[in-house]
Amino acid sequence: MLIPQLVSEGLLTEPNSAKGRLLAASAALFKQKGFSRTTVRDIAAEVGILSGSIFHHFTNKESILRTIMLEAIYLVLARMKLAITGLDSSEQKMRALLRCELEAIHGLNGIGFTLLSAEWRFLSDDSQSEILKLRSEYEAFHRNIYAEAKSLGHINVEPFFMRHFVRGALIETANWYHLDGDLPLEGLVEQIYLTTAVK
Repeated sequence: MLIPQLVSEGLLTEPNSAKGRLLAASAALFKQKGFSRTTVRDIAAEVGILSGSIFHHFTNKESILRTIMLEAIYLVLARMKLAITGLDSSEQKMRALLRCELEAIHGLNGIGFTLLSAEWRFLSDDSQSEILKLRSEYEAFHRNIYAEAKSLGHINVEPFFMRHFVRGALIETANWYHLDGDLPLEGLVEQIYLTTAVK
């Protein structure tokens, strides 16, 4: 129900629509070939449309990347808010946030989130500003949970620093952790949580 709700709110594109399929194909090509090496013609061929048809939905290739990134953040932020709903303890909330972010980093909810760091430099200044504003909300959401945990004595690091430490560690898992390896994602969540919590 989450995705239909976000679609109805105008935060996500309907995945099965022509525009949604175009975004999905573009994201896959940007991840595979890189933004700069992917052409509008490549995207059109992947979707099975004429190149000119893309411009019925987007003004240029950069606007496609911007939309992919914005929607990726909207989706993971909504997933995090939903994941902590009804949770009583800050420990449970921290685990839920770790799980949501790891799922996004490892492409379990689409690959748009993984493009944020890899293709960021190709966004225009205006697009970067728009995404930074949304990312500020995303980061504040994490810090608020860490602030709650610190006030209860569950962590002993200031929320600002804790968030930066954890974010760096989570992003780095993209270089060494494999979903089909010996450690299930839930096990990775627990290992990372244990490094942050007061013993």
